[in-house]
Amino acid sequence: MASLSVIHHCKIALFSSLVLISMVAFSASFYQFQVGDEIGWTKPTDDTHIYNDWAERNRFHVGDSIYFRYQNDSVLVVDANDYHNCITSNPIYKFEEGNTFFRFDRYGFFYFISGVAGHCEAGQKMIIRVMVHPEVEPRSPEASSPQLAAGGPGGWDLGPALMNSTTRLASYFMTALGGVLVILYLFM
Repeated sequence: MASLSVIHHCKIALFSSLVLISMVAFSASFYQFQVGDEIGWTKPTDDTHIYNDWAERNRFHVGDSIYFRYQNDSVLVVDANDYHNCITSNPIYKFEEGNTFFRFDRYGFFYFISGVAGHCEAGQKMIIRVMVHPEVEPRSPEASSPQLAAGGPGGWDLGPALMNSTTRLASYFMTALGGVLVILYLFM
């Protein structure tokens, strides 16, 4: 009888391990993109559309993050109007540390500009459209009632993403905690 109990516990442990591994794999399936690839986030010398061209070549989803690499510059997250008019005085978020990670926590449009005078006008600005994963059903416009953007692509401005440097770490922690709870439940 004791050997059946050991076999039963081994099966439960194997099942729990598979559940935990699949949970970790799902939480780590997001991508990180470096803005501008090898040139980073810098004032363009001749191509004023370089960052929007880069953004159009990539597909961004909720959970993905972008990495801005820069020196003596800044990254401002702004609304559509401030983006189109290069207004730096009222950013939603402002980053100046030189290495900025920004995680997308919703779908829609995100507007980024440089905070250095003249850089936005020279083309150091970018619009990123975050797409909905196929397995996620988008909210209907009536239910979410987003604000219309003045002249923004698609006409939608869904507001700023909530960003926190510990978001990914918290996600990993919750996944691990969930796995431990499953294992404890199965063995108790």
